[in-house]
Amino acid sequence: MQGTVVKGDLNMKKILLKTEALSKSFSSGGSLQHVLKNIDLELYEGDFTVIMGASGAGKSTLLYALSGMDTPTLGTITFAEQVISKLNQDELAVFRRGHCGFVFQQIYLIDGMSVMDNVLAAGLLACRDKKVILQKAKELFAAVDISEETQKKFPTQISGGEAQRAGMVRALINSPEILFADEPTGALNSKTGLDVLDTLTRFNEMGQSIVMVTHDMRSARRGNRILYLKDGVILGECELGKYTSHAPDDAARQEKLSSFLIEMGW
Repeated sequence: MQGTVVKGDLNMKKILLKTEALSKSFSSGGSLQHVLKNIDLELYEGDFTVIMGASGAGKSTLLYALSGMDTPTLGTITFAEQVISKLNQDELAVFRRGHCGFVFQQIYLIDGMSVMDNVLAAGLLACRDKKVILQKAKELFAAVDISEETQKKFPTQISGGEAQRAGMVRALINSPEILFADEPTGALNSKTGLDVLDTLTRFNEMGQSIVMVTHDMRSARRGNRILYLKDGVILGECELGKYTSHAPDDAARQEKLSSFLIEMGW
């Protein structure tokens, strides 16, 4: 995959996705609501990017536009030199299947299929070699600590935390360049939410690029780059540096993020 390279102080970052004058409007009650307004943004390979902002700021709308789940009203979105904002719905579906993974607050596993079959069904959409997909699924399930016994169960038979981690396996089965997560811990209790955050952190440490929408500071601290959205524009951003599971330095990250959010008027 080709991409523009950006020189930093110590590292060279490759641009995975870029927007120019990205705008999104909706018609409501006879009037036009401008949800996203002329957003210029670059997302970099290997980053854990977090999008924050008050309710109604346009966070999820931005994530859906970036991932090709929705089309912008104006502006362009470029992914690896391909302008995806010009693709039709069928072409966007192919793009998402090949390049993006998704984790939502609601997991949407198919109740009539085992946990493993839910993952295999997603994998076989992009690769017809079941043996290859099965091996990849086993490796991912091991990485998120889901046992073979649990893999055989139906979604109604597992916990919320297990379901969310299974959802992550499904999202990663096709080796996406970017994993998009929309409030992935929003429906979970504190302990299971922490397990999900630890799992996301581990995958990011292995090089997985992640874009996550959250209103939760504990979740946001896992990111290295925080974008604050207000009234449809990116008001500011904060660079926290990489979170490492071995030495998280959470107190310092908490203080820096808190100061930034106060400055943004959160």
